[in-house]
Amino acid sequence: MTDATDAVAAAKKAVDEAEEALATAKAAAAAADLAADAVTAKGVADAKAAKATAVKARDEPIRPKAPLAAKEVAAIKSGYAFDGSVLELGALVNGVADPDVQVRIPIGMLNRHGLVAGATGTGKTRTLQVLAEQLSAAGVPVFAADIKGDLTGVSTPGSPSDRLVARTEGIAQDWAPGSFPTEYFSLGGVGMGVPVRATISGFGPTLLSKVLDLNDTQESSLGLVFHYAAKAGLPLVDLTDLRAVLTWLTNEGKSDLKDLGGLSNATVGVILRNLIAFGDQGADVFFGEPEIDTAEFLRTASDGRGIISLLEVPGVRDKPALFSTFLMWLLADLFNDLPEVGDTDKPKLVFFFDEAHLLFQNASKDFLASIIQTVRLIRSKGVGIVFVTQTPKDVPDDVLAQLGSRIQHQLRAHTPDAARALRASVSTYPMSGYDLEEVLTQLAIGEAIVTVMSERGAPTPVAWTRMCAPRGSMEPAPADDVKAAVAASPLQAKYGTVVDPESAREILAKKLAAASAAVSAKEEAEQAQVDFERMKKEWEKTAPRTTTKNPTTRSKTKRSTRKETNPIVDFLGSRKGKSLVTTIVKGIFGTSRRR
Repeated sequence: MTDATDAVAAAKKAVDEAEEALATAKAAAAAADLAADAVTAKGVADAKAAKATAVKARDEPIRPKAPLAAKEVAAIKSGYAFDGSVLELGALVNGVADPDVQVRIPIGMLNRHGLVAGATGTGKTRTLQVLAEQLSAAGVPVFAADIKGDLTGVSTPGSPSDRLVARTEGIAQDWAPGSFPTEYFSLGGVGMGVPVRATISGFGPTLLSKVLDLNDTQESSLGLVFHYAAKAGLPLVDLTDLRAVLTWLTNEGKSDLKDLGGLSNATVGVILRNLIAFGDQGADVFFGEPEIDTAEFLRTASDGRGIISLLEVPGVRDKPALFSTFLMWLLADLFNDLPEVGDTDKPKLVFFFDEAHLLFQNASKDFLASIIQTVRLIRSKGVGIVFVTQTPKDVPDDVLAQLGSRIQHQLRAHTPDAARALRASVSTYPMSGYDLEEVLTQLAIGEAIVTVMSERGAPTPVAWTRMCAPRGSMEPAPADDVKAAVAASPLQAKYGTVVDPESAREILAKKLAAASAAVSAKEEAEQAQVDFERMKKEWEKTAPRTTTKNPTTRSKTKRSTRKETNPIVDFLGSRKGKSLVTTIVKGIFGTSRRR
């Protein structure tokens, strides 16, 4: 009985185990089906993601993923943490933008000068606008040449867009529309801005020689002309004054330079021809009075913000020498007028030198030496210079060595020369975790490689930076708004009307007229003397002769009833005699007639 019972129990247990195994098998089968479905779904999702990635890769530049290690990122974050006032440049890019690592430049270090470089269309102008806006907000005046008219938007608040908001949020920029106090200028009044003029005397022979493309001998001769004009009290206001002095010194005034070595007619001829060509480039309207006071560029608005002075330069590529040399004149004038201030918390003025390569093209050694000296020494006057150009090789090495901060936008290496320029640029950066030769060609628009001078005077780590967006409009300001601003400016009343004072041309014209009058008077006197001698001789020939035996007795006893004639008295009473007397008297008292 017991055996049968045990057998039944064993059979029942076997049935239960079989049913459990069947259920397990069914569950496993169901799980397998679900897994297969999941794999299929994942494959579809992966395919979609891969397609999206491909589209994104097509639309965005190829770049290395997170080239910096965490330690290097931490070093950059520490390197750009400053105690004083700063300009916010943007956020670090390490594969993607990292808003926790902000890239800045100390405002006080801008008087150690800087460079903004990059190929056309890579964002240099927007970077310049960002810097100008923040400097203005910090109370620092700004001067910039507006080559394409794009910077006038600083006077108009910007317009938000989805793309702009996404960019600024991605770099933790606290963006809001803003406008900034702006003054518009134009070279010689060619354009809408307040006319900017300079006198020839103020411009000086060195800068003028650069514009005229003179060789060393011709430059030395031009310097002699300026020296003579200053000693002789001949103000050189415009080009006609300089031409008048050159003509005088090779003709009537040639003896004036006898003790100074004189001037070669051939040299003067070259200078005069080049002056004519220079005038044809538009220089005639630039030189004159009233001369701009460069202190006008150091002003602040009533609310304490720095005024942004924009120089309109239409057709600059047609007048490169005039444009670049004029900007250099501004710097030289500031250098001469401003007092020494040493290192300050913020600059008195930041000067953006756009299209900087135009300044150095075909420059003589003396001119380059003047530029290098100005850049080196003007820092102590509280003026910062930022050169803006396409590649660092556009700026001479001696000038580059003076630049404390660099913002390098994308470089292109499509030609052997461009590739060499790229390698040369890379060699000038501090060591970093980037392959800069690769990165510099992959930077997106609005991104740059940055290194600045820290408050301690040491270079900061190299940082791939997504730059901040400007608060002002990125479109040019409406022309009517610009015209209205110029008309309302007090500077327009001060500099808008041309003044023609007495200068070298008028003074020399009077000298020539006086000399001509003196020559005429001398010729008249000589002719009158000739006429007098001739009439005297004629009278002596025709005068009657009388003979008497005792003239004394007869004179006592009888007076002649006939009036005797005197030829000298007769001549002096004639028209020519009166003319001679008048001429002699005037010559004695120095009152000869002037024409």
